[in-house]
Amino acid sequence: MIQRIQTIYLVIVALLAAVLPFFLYLWLDAKGEEFFAKYDILVSSAFYIIAALGLIAIFLFKNRQNQFVVNRLNMILNLFLLGFFVYRSLNLSGETLVSEKGIGMLIPVFSIVFLVLANRAIKKDEDLVKSVDRLR
Repeated sequence: MIQRIQTIYLVIVALLAAVLPFFLYLWLDAKGEEFFAKYDILVSSAFYIIAALGLIAIFLFKNRQNQFVVNRLNMILNLFLLGFFVYRSLNLSGETLVSEKGIGMLIPVFSIVFLVLANRAIKKDEDLVKSVDRLR
């Protein structure tokens, strides 16, 4: 069913990944210029893949196990993107490329939180179905 709470969580993940990285800057460079996700093809494609996986998970509502697995894959991709952002901001010495971190670097964290909430709701639905099947 499409009207479940995990659908709302997955829509939020898709919107976070598809819209916000292109309006919120990821970091400021040494010159003071804002760096958006649209300036790097790998970062923007990672955000688009995260949004696509969120939308794919919404339409897998008939098979909750596959929905759960797609959400786990989406969490792993978010963790890789978050690791890239941390590497990019901490590994560079001095004021070479990343001068100030932006709020856009937290988008994968928020996505992971909403994916965990969606997986909890999917697990709750699966447990409910299993308990009803036991009564038959």
